[in-house]
Amino acid sequence: MVKLKIRRLSAGVFFFLTGLCFSSWASRIPDFQEQFSLSEGQLGSVLLGMPLGSLLALPLAAWAVFRFGSKAVVLIGMSCYILALLGIGFSPGALVLALMVFVFGIMGNMMNISLNTQALGIEKDYGRNILSSFHGLWSLAGFFGAGIGAIMVYFEFSPGEHYLFILVAGTFLIGFFQKGIVSEAKTKETSGAGFQWRKPDSVIIQLGMVGFCGMMCEGCMFDWSGVYMAKVVKAPSALIPTGYVAYMGAMAMGRFAADKLANRFGKIKVLQYSGLTVFAGLMLAVLLPSIWAVIPGFLMVGFGTAAVVPLTYSLAGNTSSYSPGIALAMVSTVSFFGFLLGPPLIGFIAELVGLKGSFALISLVGLMITFWVWVGKKNFSPVVA
Repeated sequence: MVKLKIRRLSAGVFFFLTGLCFSSWASRIPDFQEQFSLSEGQLGSVLLGMPLGSLLALPLAAWAVFRFGSKAVVLIGMSCYILALLGIGFSPGALVLALMVFVFGIMGNMMNISLNTQALGIEKDYGRNILSSFHGLWSLAGFFGAGIGAIMVYFEFSPGEHYLFILVAGTFLIGFFQKGIVSEAKTKETSGAGFQWRKPDSVIIQLGMVGFCGMMCEGCMFDWSGVYMAKVVKAPSALIPTGYVAYMGAMAMGRFAADKLANRFGKIKVLQYSGLTVFAGLMLAVLLPSIWAVIPGFLMVGFGTAAVVPLTYSLAGNTSSYSPGIALAMVSTVSFFGFLLGPPLIGFIAELVGLKGSFALISLVGLMITFWVWVGKKNFSPVVA
């Protein structure tokens, strides 16, 4: 019997390694654009492969976890995720690059569903909220990945050489911590008649809408915070990245704090206040577009979005109507559309009413987190652990 603390440590390492792979790719995107002489539109087409692959992987991941268990999908998926990253690094042309980015997106969401299923099992055995801390490790890996990427660029290592380093490190971590990844117990939902993708019930739909709003706000900050700092705040070039760094730092810290807050005040209250915090932070950035107000505003948005996805996943994994893998895939499917649609929608709105106007509208999306939690409060209460 694997000890619970070893299981938690092992799952945490896999969350960190997943985040490291993603940030390693993201940190070298400019190099790929230069290497293959890609225009902005061509680069956008390449980048589109990742969300398309991720979306395709959602039902596939649910089936794989149901059929083979989260342990097998985590171990095989993590290996394939790193190999897909390596394939990106050694792509001989733009077409192969686009294909490998698509595969990378598929494997990324295979890891998302299987690893969160594994973490939910650990959370249930602990008897308290711990899922957010796993997501915090993913966020923390983003800083390490960006730092390693900067070092690799400074010493003029190619993306392929960079990703070989990740492969070596990842192989060691997978080999050392794989024993802490265990098979979940079979239940009547995960055995018997076989895999069935049923119509989502009201709980899944409402949780999906909470995740949809949260991920739309995340997408806004990932893709547009730097543009906002440059064009609206008109920050000096050296300070333009500080908005994104503030957001990511607050999100990472917020995810480590979210479990304690959820254990003390409950998941519902934390989600409700998360939406209000996102709204307040974005409105502060809109109403006072100076660097002294926008940085605190983006910090608030980081803290506000930190708990939304982990706690939504935790609630979904505790529903009795579906197996955890299927419930997570359903909620992720709805949520992911927010991440997919949000950034381009901001651009379209900005064309009509300006970037401040689009950020103001996204602040209302943050407020909708609180609204959907309020609407679904009675339905969520039976699954609040």
